[in-house]
Amino acid sequence: MSDDDDSEESRSQGIIIVVKKIQTIPEAFLEGIAKRFRAMGEPSRLRILQGLMLGEKSVSVLVEETGLTQSNTSRHLQALFEASLVGRRKVGLEVIYFIADPMLERLCELMCSSERSRLEAAWTGAQHAR
Repeated sequence: MSDDDDSEESRSQGIIIVVKKIQTIPEAFLEGIAKRFRAMGEPSRLRILQGLMLGEKSVSVLVEETGLTQSNTSRHLQALFEASLVGRRKVGLEVIYFIADPMLERLCELMCSSERSRLEAAWTGAQHAR
């Protein structure tokens, strides 16, 4: 194993155990990371982010797509903007929003995959319990 690996392997009686080394998050980053997760912890904001993952949009388009009020949509967009998850630019009289962090889509894919697996396991367990 090379010194660059971020895992260690132990071999004992034909069993391979892989231990992943966890990198410590610097204390200065923890609050910023927590702020971003808090911003995503609201279903309406996730709906907005889902819409923006399909392409940049104005507030009025997001209002129409999400069914939220204009003021509620603007409030959620401001929270997402302050968490550096979305960016915005002005085009004429409209403000256009877009996904500012390309890693956001990957994070959402991971969370959706995890939730899908959890629900499938629960459904399978319920089916076997019958």
